[in-house]
Amino acid sequence: MFYSIDLTVAWALLLAFAVFVYVVLDGFDLGIGILYPFFRKKEDRDLMMNSVAPVWDGNETWLVLGGGGLFAAFPMAYAILMPAVYPPIIAMLLALIFRGVAFEYRWRAGSWLSKKSWDAAFIAGSVVAALSQGIILGAFLQGIEVEGRAYAGGWWDWLTPFSVICGLAVVAGYGFLGACWLNMKLEGDIQHRVRLMARGFFVATLVGIVAVSVATWLLQVGLAARWFVWPLVLLTGLVPVLLALIALALSRSLFADGRDRMPFLLGLALFALCFLGLGLSVWPNAIPHEVTLWEAAAPAKSQLFMFVGAIVLVPIILAYTAYAYWVFRGKLDPNKGYH
Repeated sequence: MFYSIDLTVAWALLLAFAVFVYVVLDGFDLGIGILYPFFRKKEDRDLMMNSVAPVWDGNETWLVLGGGGLFAAFPMAYAILMPAVYPPIIAMLLALIFRGVAFEYRWRAGSWLSKKSWDAAFIAGSVVAALSQGIILGAFLQGIEVEGRAYAGGWWDWLTPFSVICGLAVVAGYGFLGACWLNMKLEGDIQHRVRLMARGFFVATLVGIVAVSVATWLLQVGLAARWFVWPLVLLTGLVPVLLALIALALSRSLFADGRDRMPFLLGLALFALCFLGLGLSVWPNAIPHEVTLWEAAAPAKSQLFMFVGAIVLVPIILAYTAYAYWVFRGKLDPNKGYH
């Protein structure tokens, strides 16, 4: 029993890591599409897209790992969760496909109208994908109706005011990450403009974090007791304190400090703390209030077989991802490329 519990927890942590890496890597990538409507010049849009061109396609690797790992390691949770959020899942996948096609085709568009159309597809795909991910998160947090070992809710249960608030918060957060990324990668007038936009999206992100946090506490009965039970309060109590400190540091880096990398790094830390807070809110459940991780887990032998492959492949994925970002780590010059 101890062996299987350890393996279940290991798989839960691995999947949480995969989802977090996807959120922060594809987050700023999608954020660039969210910022696109605010930049009308072709040269600006080309520069923004070139800043992620070398790395964007590999970010979805982590989404595949998270979804595939959930199916393999926690099949019961997968079987319950997917029917509950089929519409936003389908919308997200179609948006990511449309966005990927637009990313490639806009460079080959012959006419001005065709390029504008693909730009519009890139914007729509980015916004819909981000909004869908937030709605899926909201649907998960608000609770899923389960009967026996199957989803027992309706087709539209995922669509609630809370899930929409979560969706808008994710759009704001991704826009903020995208602006911080561009602030780090670009120079000149466009960098000044994205830095100003980062300030606005930063405020919107903080509002979203507070709104989602308060609504989650109101929706989940007993959550306050879980957060403030001893000795877990030693960890949970640090989350809001660290969030406030990072928010203050971000305010200084965006409004006073001139360092280009710091807002992006602090933005990643802000997302990490939000992710930790969400994890503490649902632990140890695979489906909040309904199914625990151990109830949803695959047999121990199946978990072990897959985990051996995962611990071999994940470091390889991390290595080539880190190498790609290291190679293209400098500023982007419109005429010379990276330097």
